[in-house]
Amino acid sequence: MTMESINPATGRSIQVYEEHGDEFVRHALDRATKAFQGWRKADVSHRARSVQKLAALLAKRKRKYAEIMTAEMGKPIRQSVAEIEKCILLCAFFAESSERLLAARKVPAVADESLVRHDPLGPILAVMPWNFPFWQVFRFAAPALMAGNIGVLKHASNVPGCALAIEEVFRQAGFPDHALRTLLVGGSRVDSIIEHAGVKAVTLTGSTPAGRAIARKSGEMLKKTVLELGGSDPYLILEDAELEKAASACAASRVINAGQSCIAAKRFVAVEPVRARFEALLVGEMRAKKMGDPLDEKIDIGPQARHDLRDELHRQVAESIERGARCLLGGEIPQGKGAFYPPTVLAGVRKGMPAYDEELFGPVAAIIPAKDEEDAVRIANDTVFGLGAAVFTADASRGERIAVSELEAGACFVNTFVRSDPRLPFGGVKGSGYGRELSHFGIKEFVNIKTVYVK
Repeated sequence: MTMESINPATGRSIQVYEEHGDEFVRHALDRATKAFQGWRKADVSHRARSVQKLAALLAKRKRKYAEIMTAEMGKPIRQSVAEIEKCILLCAFFAESSERLLAARKVPAVADESLVRHDPLGPILAVMPWNFPFWQVFRFAAPALMAGNIGVLKHASNVPGCALAIEEVFRQAGFPDHALRTLLVGGSRVDSIIEHAGVKAVTLTGSTPAGRAIARKSGEMLKKTVLELGGSDPYLILEDAELEKAASACAASRVINAGQSCIAAKRFVAVEPVRARFEALLVGEMRAKKMGDPLDEKIDIGPQARHDLRDELHRQVAESIERGARCLLGGEIPQGKGAFYPPTVLAGVRKGMPAYDEELFGPVAAIIPAKDEEDAVRIANDTVFGLGAAVFTADASRGERIAVSELEAGACFVNTFVRSDPRLPFGGVKGSGYGRELSHFGIKEFVNIKTVYVK
């Protein structure tokens, strides 16, 4: 079996890779289990030095890794560079903070001494997506390895070059062999990897159906999971919002990574008094986004990562229009090579349309009318997803109240678009998954929280 890396901007093959056979995979998992016995004993300061070296290598090779990303999945080069820079910040945060975050804590009790420790579990299987091919892996790996675990990476099959480059840079940063091991295998072989006795837990970033499958198998094997799944983030545009700033932020969020982000703004719920004005402003902002060669520094939108993904997105758009949505911009597959899809704005979106009910993984904005704040909140929560949400209003206390008490999501932002930060927990509710990455919550997901009681 083989997997092929194809440039989505040109349709040309980059490289064909042989999948790893069953014997190779078993051997790699056995070696990862053995590597854990040494890595778990390394003190946190030693682990931190390796993570610091990792950050230095990323900084030195920033353009190289960015170009691999852009070639394999079409991310505009400026955004690829920014993704590597974010990985560097992530490494710096966990290298500096992990000793404090993982410190044993004494707890007063009847015992002469009682304390709570945070001990590593072992090899953790990470099933990662193509849309942020470096960030998603580092978001898992930096805290997991700082906690003393080992990483086993099953990356998306269309970014094998990224997967192998990540394995190489971890090794060159001084991590022990097999501390972060890439397995070039298809999705059908994940179950057998989960079954391996050495694998102690699983983390997945991917679709909701994939999350269900991983949770089902991991539950059968009694192995913990962290699932970061799909999202259809609602952005509430209230009657007192600064509409120009809101439209600018909404458009920027909608087209990041050509709209292929779980936390991209996707459903724009505009209350009736400002809906028409917001529609016009958003169309203007989206029309100004430049689509083209992702290696061009001036480009905002590259291709979709694969042609089949582009075609599925167009099906959702076309079906929404057939059911009554108004297409204000875009909505047609462009002529020429590459898996490109233009910035698109749909208005009058209502329940029963794909643009309302499903996740649109591309640069398509769905504007949904609402009567008032109460109706807007109802619409925002009327989804199987619950990853991110935002509200735009001139009254910050009003926005905070809605974010705190009304919106059903793992991250709620006021007057700006949703993003992740190493210092803050990241994850969702409902069909967007469970568990948290980043911050002190993330580093403690894959540890044994151990009670020690001495009498």
